[in-house]
Amino acid sequence: MLIAGVFLAAYYAPFGNARVQGAILEAFEMLQEYARKHVLFCLVPAFFIAGGISVFISQASVMKYFGAQARKILSYSVASVSGAILAVCSCTVLPLFAGIYKRGAGIGPATAFLYSGPAVNVLAIILTARVLGWQIGLARALSAVIFSILIGLLMAFLFREEEMDKASAVMPETGEEERPLWKIGLYFLSMILILIFAAWGKPKESVGFWDAVYSVHWYLAGGFLVLLTLMLIFWFRKDELKEWTSSTWTFSKMILPLLFAGVLVAGLLMGRPATDAGLIPPRYISSLVGGNSIFANFFSAIVGALMYFATLTEVPILQGLIGSGMGQGPALALLLAGPALSLPNMIVIRSVMGTRKTLVFIGLVVVMATITGMLFGVIMGGA
Repeated sequence: MLIAGVFLAAYYAPFGNARVQGAILEAFEMLQEYARKHVLFCLVPAFFIAGGISVFISQASVMKYFGAQARKILSYSVASVSGAILAVCSCTVLPLFAGIYKRGAGIGPATAFLYSGPAVNVLAIILTARVLGWQIGLARALSAVIFSILIGLLMAFLFREEEMDKASAVMPETGEEERPLWKIGLYFLSMILILIFAAWGKPKESVGFWDAVYSVHWYLAGGFLVLLTLMLIFWFRKDELKEWTSSTWTFSKMILPLLFAGVLVAGLLMGRPATDAGLIPPRYISSLVGGNSIFANFFSAIVGALMYFATLTEVPILQGLIGSGMGQGPALALLLAGPALSLPNMIVIRSVMGTRKTLVFIGLVVVMATITGMLFGVIMGGA
């Protein structure tokens, strides 16, 4: 079927059409932009963190805090606010999610983390409030935290039998940890801070503290890289480092090809943000998201779920769509579905937890974003 599909696409595709030619070029330009802005300073640190989780975090520890039988108050509280610390996009969170899920985390806490990582982004929420209004900024912040908890709880409930079987099949390691907890904590903290500061972008709107950090973010990332290097030299054995890099490479092979393919498809269909070069013109989208109807909110959530948003890019895009007539409800629906999902993100999630769980996760995000958008639209006086 795949061979036949490629043949038919190659045979019948109207490559002579200017729109199609522009969309193909746009897909590769989006891939190039993604590679330049996100791979080295976002994904590579995330892959090393994921590799570290699989090697240096015991399965017993993951099960204790994020397993199917862990205390829900602790596991969901930590998972739901993770985005406030990490400030990652929907693709950078994938290696981290894969790391804790493969290590034994329950589907509930793992998907709560998967959603909150990109959605509960402090800088994005502040920028949303400044540019689009404090009402939608506040609604985004509250909804994102509540969403992550509800989505996790619903996923855990829907797949409870499968999760209990998974938990009973896990044999936690016994014995004492080889290395003190504070050393492991400092090792992971240094990598997380490298990820945060290396990927620290300059917001389009001036935000005092973040502007100040941006001016020195490379020095901060470099300082923590030096600290990490010293720890690796003095605290870890060569065989441990070899296992760490091998695990990192395994995650890279699993995720990167699917991610790049997804970016190409997303660029072909809808183009880069704020461009009119994809197969689907943005004017068609903006004409369908006015008012506060069920269709407008649902369509907005679907489009947001399929599009790829780099961190913070959703705000200026929405500013333009609202100026073109987009309703307040659909705008919030896009904000709640967009940063946490994307077509590349969906493809990779499926490879980690399977088709059925992925479809349920996507469905929960889209439905909850649609309902919340409608309620917000009513509160804001939308038609």
